[in-house]
Amino acid sequence: EWYDKLNSTNTCMRERFYSESKFSNGLIIAASEQTAGRGRQDRNWISRPDTNLCFSLFIETDAPLIEVPSLTMAVALGVVEMLVPKGIRAVPKWPNDVLVGNKKICGILSERVNHPDSQRSGIITGIGLNVNMTTEEAEAIDRPATSMLIEQGTASDLNETLAAIFEPLQYWIEQWEKGGFPAIRKTWTEKAGPIGKRLKVRDGEIIKSGLLAGFGDHGELLLETENGIETIWSGDVSQ
Repeated sequence: EWYDKLNSTNTCMRERFYSESKFSNGLIIAASEQTAGRGRQDRNWISRPDTNLCFSLFIETDAPLIEVPSLTMAVALGVVEMLVPKGIRAVPKWPNDVLVGNKKICGILSERVNHPDSQRSGIITGIGLNVNMTTEEAEAIDRPATSMLIEQGTASDLNETLAAIFEPLQYWIEQWEKGGFPAIRKTWTEKAGPIGKRLKVRDGEIIKSGLLAGFGDHGELLLETENGIETIWSGDVSQ
């Protein structure tokens, strides 16, 4: 379902999930303009009209809350798989981004929903992909950013871009549904690695440094520090 303008595709989908009796598994809500989107740690994700691809996807599942981050990672692999054949050297970044070089091209935010009356449950995953953002717009953001336009030199149609992402998204979500993070771990580690690279992880005021030791069974980052292997569930990663 396409809308000209929404405050947030995730917010719209969440409100409909709780208010509508008929709510389809696999429903996608997309907006040509998003005025109050958000990312991790409540960062704003605002998109001008017809500039970026902003959409949310509903996956009906009774997977526990601990599995939500790894669905986000599966979606990131789908985005990467769509971009790479276009000559865009995209890689997934733990826990919920897609980068080109050290610049963000896509952010993903997933949230668990449970309906108290129907007993239905699932995960709403919001994807914000920079499609036609210009260099000037990217430079105005407080973090390094890029877009398909910047990387390719040509603008892309938002409808066509959304259609192109369907097949890779479906594939990686199906892998996740079959086996959780262990089913996608090999590909994720190959693309987000390599094992042994030096990382810094900031979570609020806490900063931890070490070597990437791998990823746990739920997608948690394993960091080899001077105190041994530490398990990291959230944070901003840099090298």
